[in-house]
Amino acid sequence: MNIGILSKKKGKLIREIRKCLENNGHRVKIFTLNDLFVNEMLLNKDFYILKSKNLLYLYAGYFLEANMIPVIPNTNTSYVHKDRVESYFSMKNLGLLCPKIFMGTLKTLKSQLKESSFPLISKPIFGSGSKGVKVYNSFQDFNTPTENYLYLENFIKGTHYLAYFIENEICICEKRPLSNEHQATELIKSDKEIEKYLIKWKEKYNLLFGHLDLVRETKTNKLYVVDAGTFPEFSNWKCDTDPALKISDLILNKYHEVRK
Repeated sequence: MNIGILSKKKGKLIREIRKCLENNGHRVKIFTLNDLFVNEMLLNKDFYILKSKNLLYLYAGYFLEANMIPVIPNTNTSYVHKDRVESYFSMKNLGLLCPKIFMGTLKTLKSQLKESSFPLISKPIFGSGSKGVKVYNSFQDFNTPTENYLYLENFIKGTHYLAYFIENEICICEKRPLSNEHQATELIKSDKEIEKYLIKWKEKYNLLFGHLDLVRETKTNKLYVVDAGTFPEFSNWKCDTDPALKISDLILNKYHEVRK
């Protein structure tokens, strides 16, 4: 088959997935920002793997699906988890516990927030990981004038976790607060509540793999979801399964299922 991969960069996981697919006799092309051009030329592939949630790639995904070319993972599911607000409410609608949020302009937030609301954490609406994230401990920390609106969450003090799944296999690691997926973590024994969160999310969106960032609050022991990713790098995957090989097999099986 001819397979396209929509990926902003040729990272380690994508290179390994390409190698797995090519070892199975498939022809694979990775479309980075240097060569992605959304037009009819994209339609000469059997299907596409959507790795990046950059808006251009999401638009490419919608273009392909409108032309009956399968995209895995589903473009709309990827979009929901690209948009911070949509992702937040998708978790809330699943009944998962999330931090309280505040949205508005800087002027409005400063007039409405109370000192008891702090600490707060700001996150970009479109983004993932820890990029663009900032913690505010008081009103004095809002020292950069802006006319844009802000998205703020209560900063939950507690133990932070990175929880992966690939099909039915789960890997849960403890990590440093605000660290990204690539920084060192420590594998922990199974946490049944985290597993329950993962399974509920997976089944709702029919996901093949993904990850959640979670925090267990020290004061209350409550478990909060603070971020979600539908196509992580699996940099801290600590199970014996080869993630690239397993993901490649799952994607191929999904393609055949869609075609049927």
